[in-house]
Amino acid sequence: MKTIKIFDTTLRDGEQSPGASMNIEEKVKIALQLERLGVDIIEAGFAAASLGDFEAISRISKKVTKSTVCSLARAVDSDIEKAAAAIKDAKHQRIHTFIATSPIHMKYKLKMSEDEVVKRAVEAVKLAKSFCDDVEFSCEDAGRSEIPFLKRVMDAVIEAGATTINFPDTVGYRMPHEIGAMIKELVKYANNRAVISVHNHNDLGLAVANSLAAIENGALQVECTINGLGERAGNAALEEIVMALKTRADIYGEYKTNINTKEIYPTSRLVSSITGIVPQPNKAIVGKNAFAHESGIHQDGVLKCQQTYEIMSASDIGMEKNSIILGKHSGKHAFKDKLKKLGYELEEKELLKLFEKFKLLADSKKEVFDDDIRALLNSQVNFEPVYQLVNLQLSDCSSAMATAAVMMKKGNQHIKAAGIGNGTIDAVFKTIDKATGIHGLLKDYQVQAVSQGKDALAKVNVQVIFDDDKPAVIGRGLDIDTMKASAEAYVNALNSYLSMKDSLRKSNLYSEERI
Repeated sequence: MKTIKIFDTTLRDGEQSPGASMNIEEKVKIALQLERLGVDIIEAGFAAASLGDFEAISRISKKVTKSTVCSLARAVDSDIEKAAAAIKDAKHQRIHTFIATSPIHMKYKLKMSEDEVVKRAVEAVKLAKSFCDDVEFSCEDAGRSEIPFLKRVMDAVIEAGATTINFPDTVGYRMPHEIGAMIKELVKYANNRAVISVHNHNDLGLAVANSLAAIENGALQVECTINGLGERAGNAALEEIVMALKTRADIYGEYKTNINTKEIYPTSRLVSSITGIVPQPNKAIVGKNAFAHESGIHQDGVLKCQQTYEIMSASDIGMEKNSIILGKHSGKHAFKDKLKKLGYELEEKELLKLFEKFKLLADSKKEVFDDDIRALLNSQVNFEPVYQLVNLQLSDCSSAMATAAVMMKKGNQHIKAAGIGNGTIDAVFKTIDKATGIHGLLKDYQVQAVSQGKDALAKVNVQVIFDDDKPAVIGRGLDIDTMKASAEAYVNALNSYLSMKDSLRKSNLYSEERI
């Protein structure tokens, strides 16, 4: 059987989705889950893009031991040197460098000739090769590049030391039969000198179809993201590619991946929880309705024989049904057992902390579902919060002006503040600003029910700008009371911002000595 390498770029290309920014701790959390999922290569970021990206890659390099940790770098010396410094502690290292090869990109973006592009590509690969053995080279916009030039570039970079050559359909332009024909010709030309990879964007909704067409024609690596996250219309979705190969073994029987499919759903939930971007209900594999049946005919069929309307089982991707009902009378042992079945192994300290949160939730809810527990897990923060919300009081709904009062805790200090606003949420956030002395600009606000029932947990995601010259920070809150969850989300965003700022200020990772 041929093993298809899964190259996950959720932390790099996925983060480029508008509003999907993650802090360092969140990136580490996702990277460790990707490793549990069985991803072969984790593209942890773009080291030269920012100080935060550099430190995130460096931290991930120290934590991840099974998957290869990769950093993207333009075909620029300083980019490659920073990428090398960021991944230097990784057990398995890869540098991924690229330059555009399509006529439109070379003429208008690079303003370079074909000879200049080849020269730059070769220099970049040679420099990357001096830092690590595993070097990937990408021909950006390969989908609109000319095949003879792609062959020329491929010859040059393989000779320079590249071990993987990636051909991205950067703008999602090609049809499956076109991608298939292109890859077939390039695989034949490569003649086993390097692994041929593809990276398909979803602008025409064909990213997964194009990836499968590439596999059928000899590509041995696919680049993809969890939930199909990515710029514009996103990337090929990892879960769709993997489950297509598994479910249609009659067609793809000669191919396999190293993915543990039972970790697909937990990974999807973690990424959506952290980014605040929830897959649409009818999203294939991981959507809320992917295994739901409302039609009476469908329900009748599934009850008689699951295969009548389901081509795969929910359990295949880790969507387990409750076998033990958890509630306020449940003990730590049952809770720990449930976590284990969901795929989580926590240290005792973390377990006790989470169990305490679970008991508080169980006091308010009749039944705690798997998704409630996942939401509690994903709401855990790995940094010490600067501010804590102790109490929140709101005006009566009949009041003409919305008012809020908060009590905040900073260290041993308790801070009280009250304020008014144009609506309850506005009043809450303005009052928190007043209490902390730090003013934020709310850019996005989303509320979602975590599970079913009238007592469902409210999960609130906010995006807040605290510095005009910095991107929005994502904050999350979880509570049965939507207003309390909203306040918690805003405070979480503030703490995340302060933690990131403090971490970068203290960090010595991004120094000339390191590179």
